[in-house]
Order: sequence, then structure tokens, then C-alpha cells
Amino acid sequence: MTTFTVNGRTYAPPARPVVAICLDGSADEYLDAALARGLMPNLQRMSVAGHRGFARGQMPSFTNVNNASIVTGVPPSVHGIGGNFFYDTTSGEEVMMNSAKFLRAETIFPAAQRAGRKVAVVTAKDKLRDIFASGLIGTGGIAFSSEKANQVTRAIHGIEDVETLAGPTPAIYSGAASLYVLHAGVKLLENGRADFLYLSTTDFMQHKFTPEAPEALDFYAAIDAHLDRLLELGALIGLTADHGMNAKQRPDGSPNVIYLESTLVSEFGAGFRVILPITDPYVVHHGALGSFAQVHLPPGRESLLADVVTFVRQLPGITEVLEQATAARLMELPRDRMGDLVVCSGRDVVIGRTPEGHDLKVLEGGLRSHGGRYEEMVPFVFSAPLTAQYAARANGDPRNFDLFDFLCNGTRP
Repeated sequence: MTTFTVNGRTYAPPARPVVAICLDGSADEYLDAALARGLMPNLQRMSVAGHRGFARGQMPSFTNVNNASIVTGVPPSVHGIGGNFFYDTTSGEEVMMNSAKFLRAETIFPAAQRAGRKVAVVTAKDKLRDIFASGLIGTGGIAFSSEKANQVTRAIHGIEDVETLAGPTPAIYSGAASLYVLHAGVKLLENGRADFLYLSTTDFMQHKFTPEAPEALDFYAAIDAHLDRLLELGALIGLTADHGMNAKQRPDGSPNVIYLESTLVSEFGAGFRVILPITDPYVVHHGALGSFAQVHLPPGRESLLADVVTFVRQLPGITEVLEQATAARLMELPRDRMGDLVVCSGRDVVIGRTPEGHDLKVLEGGLRSHGGRYEEMVPFVFSAPLTAQYAARANGDPRNFDLFDFLCNGTRP
């Protein structure tokens, strides 16, 4: 057994294949709905023979934040990525955090590769690939997305024949984009090209369908078929999610939005900047509407802080308003990439900037989204039983970014 240490944690993976899976947007209700109908027998087998519980995800409950935390094993206060999107006060620009240049900590993948593992990372959304590939490509590792499987090159992705391996590139706005990730992982294992994998799906299906919808049930049944094959190949599997998902709409189906920037400007005057860290290239998923926002006060008007806090706290649908230092401490966020305030909304409420700043026409069929406390708790499932020490931790407050620690150090043969 070869160990390696990353960001203060030492990992001792077993010799067998190790597969960590992040099922994007998979609130536990999706697993329950499929299990209740007998559609996920392999997940049921994992739950009985191994462990099924909950882990606390990273706030804000968005994709980049939580995936970066899982692959580094540390919170954003250490790795630096506190959202999909932020306002860089130094440059004065609003910036997507889709690049490894924003990482302040190494992922575990280069260290695993140096320790002799054959590492492969497959993601649905190409926006995550650069983060996952940091330090891995050029050492024999593999990192690619299903979104751009037809554009891979050995120099950039560590592989050049993905469509030959796993089939034609799927549409990103589909359940197939996620299933392709799992299928590619199976093929990499079958062909001996990887034995240490991270497979990260997309949440298109969860944004579009409730847990009981036939489309969602079929999707989770297809996921279970891939779990079956991974288990047949002898893989040790750990499964979690980056965040959950909830309906965020009024009884008539329209999005239940608080346009916070417009509201603040109307009450206090111009100059407020509301940043929505859910913002990313995939607006069909959510229209850039989530349950978490960063608020930057107008330059030179910091004296407004207390009045703004009092005002926002009394807005119907707002559940949490924290000043920067408090939010950075409680949510383990990088303070230099935050606003003056953090604002969270309720289970069925999202925060927007201005009415004209969001194209709601892309939200066909209503709005399901995430980002707040109500999407913070996620599944935490392992195919092997946990040691006594890790079982005790699992009964406490495990984090989704403990996934590789539990997989490599906490399971019994």
C-alpha cells in the first residue's frame, strides 16, 4: 500500500480500484424515490454491506465550491474557490472561477499519480475540467469532460480516443451527459487505463425533474446499472453530492425571486453590487438564480452596513444575513473573494440581481435550484463497511470533502 499526503491529510488507498463519485444535485430524496421503487438494487446493496448516511456540503451549496473542496480535501478558506463566480475587487471585474489559476491548494490527483496510481478524472461540465486537471496532465493522468469528449487531445487531457472508448459526445443539457461520465469510468477501468477515479456528473436532470418524476426515476435506474458494473470490476466506491435541489417557485409555477440589487438600490440609492455565485455558463439549468448572494456596498458608503443588515434581514424569504468576517468564519470561505455581506434565502426562494438581469424564458417547466442551507446536506454512501473510527465520524458531522479520506483510510476490506 502506497500512501501520499496532500493539504495536511495522508491517504492510504487500497490496492483495488478506487472510484469516488459526485452525483451533482442529488438530494437524498432522489435516492429514496428510486430505492422505494426497487430501481437501485446496487445502491441498496452498497447501503446494506457498506454505509449510507449524510454529509454536510460546503456553503454556498454550488458546484465549483463543493467539487473543489472534494478534490482537495479542504474547505474554500484553504483552496480559494468560494463560488462559481465572484467580484474581484482588485481588478474591478466580475469573474468566473472555472480555472485552476484560482486554486490555492493542490488537488489529491497529482499526488496519487506520483504514488503509482493510474488517475482519471471525468466530469460532465467542462468548466470543472481545468480545476481537476491541475498538475495531473503530463504525469500520465487523464482528465476530460463528457461535454467536450470529441475535442480531447493527449497534450491537454492525457487521452485522445474518448469517443472510441465511450461513444459519441452527448448533449450537455441532458441526462446522457452524466451517464456518459459513469460509462467512461467503467470503460477506463475495463481497459486498465485507470484505477483511481473521480467521476463528477451534472445536475440538469435534478434542475428539471422532481425526485418522483418518471424521467428522474429512469435516470437513477441507469446510474445504478453503472454502479453494478463498477462493483463487478472490484471497485471500492464512495458516493456523495455537491449539493441538493429544491423547487424555488410560487404556486403558479413562476420563479420565487427576490431581486436584491434592485431592492437595495430602491431603498438606499445606487452603487450596490449583488454577486450571485451560482452564475456559470449553464443558464438553462437555473437562470443564474440561487439561494445565496454576496453583497458589495457602494464604495465609500460602508457606514450603511448596519442599516442594510437590518433591512435585508426583514425581507420575506431571507433566512440569513452575515457580515463578511462572520460568514468567512462560519462558512469557511476565502475572505478576500467575498462581499461585505452574505445573504441566504429560504427553501423555496431564490435571489436575483435585477429583473432585467435574468432571462426567465430559459426556465421552461419551472425553477428548481440550490445554493442555500436547504441544499447543504447530501448523501454519503460507501460500498464497504467503515472502520469503527470512521463510523463514529460518520455519525457526527462528516463533510462531503471527506470523501477521499473515508474511501482511502476509513473502509474495512
